[in-house]
Amino acid sequence: MNNQIKTVLFDLDGTLADTAPDLAYALNETLKQNSKQPLPFETIRPVVSHGGIALVKLGFNIGIEHPEFETLKQQFLDIYVNNIANETTLFGGMDELLQQLEQRNILWGVVTNKPAWLTDPLMEGLSLSQRAACIVSGDTLAERKPHPAPVLYACEQTGAKPHECLYVGDAQRDIEAGNRAGLKTLAALFGYIEEDDDPALWQADAMISSPSDILDWL
Repeated sequence: MNNQIKTVLFDLDGTLADTAPDLAYALNETLKQNSKQPLPFETIRPVVSHGGIALVKLGFNIGIEHPEFETLKQQFLDIYVNNIANETTLFGGMDELLQQLEQRNILWGVVTNKPAWLTDPLMEGLSLSQRAACIVSGDTLAERKPHPAPVLYACEQTGAKPHECLYVGDAQRDIEAGNRAGLKTLAALFGYIEEDDDPALWQADAMISSPSDILDWL
């Protein structure tokens, strides 16, 4: 059934790359610089998929309406961009998967809500920029996931129709965006999933526990 797939699209944080170590470092550095206690990695990791705003909320226990929120968020992002690929790696088995896709002439790309000024240096740091058939960031279009537009745009960029594309993500918004765009979807259980998340309810076509499961599914 799935040999019609011509393009595999990935979410970035928590699906393609294990970015949690560098994001946790940036958050804890920000906390330390503001005389706050750092948080355990286990506390930070599940929140990483939800981006910088969610991490600053977690660390400082304040909302976006707080007068210092923007300053703290900018401080966090400044530290992060300077340490963006120190400890970040592809998830185990992901590099082999990408090589297999390339050997089978299946294109692959990235659709992330991360803004391009963070996405681009990260992809460069992982030596993936030249290999990806498309990179769609959170500010490439006016809409972001769960809106289907970025996913549809990625399909266009790779010359594939939605039903010829697969989207893999570790958050409900990823699966929702892929489903709304008419793609096949896989929920990545190895990603950053919070305790109260239930991927079984996301309506993905399947759930996978490692990157190699994608090849089995294909």
